[in-house]
Amino acid sequence: MSKITLGFSTCPNDTFIFDAMVHHKIDTEGLNFELFLGDVEELNQMAINNELDITKLSYHAYAYVWEKYRILNSGSALGRNNGPLLISKQKIYPDEINDLKIAIPGKNTTANLLFSIAFPDVIKKKEYLFSDIEEAIHSNEVDAGLIIHETRFTYERDGFKKILDLGEFWENKTQSPIPLGGIVIKKSLDKNLQSKVDRVIRKSIDFAYQNPESATNYMKQFAQNMSKEIMQKHVKLYVNDYSFSLGNDGRKAISTLYKEAFKLNLINSIPHDIFLD
Repeated sequence: MSKITLGFSTCPNDTFIFDAMVHHKIDTEGLNFELFLGDVEELNQMAINNELDITKLSYHAYAYVWEKYRILNSGSALGRNNGPLLISKQKIYPDEINDLKIAIPGKNTTANLLFSIAFPDVIKKKEYLFSDIEEAIHSNEVDAGLIIHETRFTYERDGFKKILDLGEFWENKTQSPIPLGGIVIKKSLDKNLQSKVDRVIRKSIDFAYQNPESATNYMKQFAQNMSKEIMQKHVKLYVNDYSFSLGNDGRKAISTLYKEAFKLNLINSIPHDIFLD
């Protein structure tokens, strides 16, 4: 079988999930992959451009590609108490947020969508690579910033203050887990192949959990400035039961995100026919 293009991020949760399958530590059922690793916003844009067969993307970005891609059951980043954080150098009150200049980790990220649901009137936003947001705040390029990934474990150490936990906001508003990102596959591919890819991803996650040290070197390769402790916290936060399978709760949370965004005219339509059977 020819190689299938596969994109995922360099973050520890993704390298943990995909290590076993891309290094053939499990039976990949004949699948071979041509890999692209990048920042999640870069992956979002590649999906919008229809460049990859299978890719990790933000659930926000999926609202713009749902007619071409289907969400797999395995590999998603959902959960509770793991949402994006709005931080600053000084204390800021909620009623001041509309007037601030905010750094965001990409316009198509779920972080930006959740922030837009919480504060639909904020217009002064500037895009940065997620790892550059703290420096943008520190240098006064922006007043505050949305942080994702590992910076949520280190922002206090680096002297920043939390203004708002968008995960708490979302959970209080909807009583749903936070749908951050998922793995999608082109609808044009054979349905049996779609199911096989989903099955192999789940086997890869299972192998990683059964052999927790196996993925360490692959994770370190792309997270060179991250301690092993932070990598483990990162994986524990973002790889969970919803990563094995979305289940009814996960699917409902994703659908709720689109309904809430559509009500505020943040997306043009509510995606449908989006889940693998």
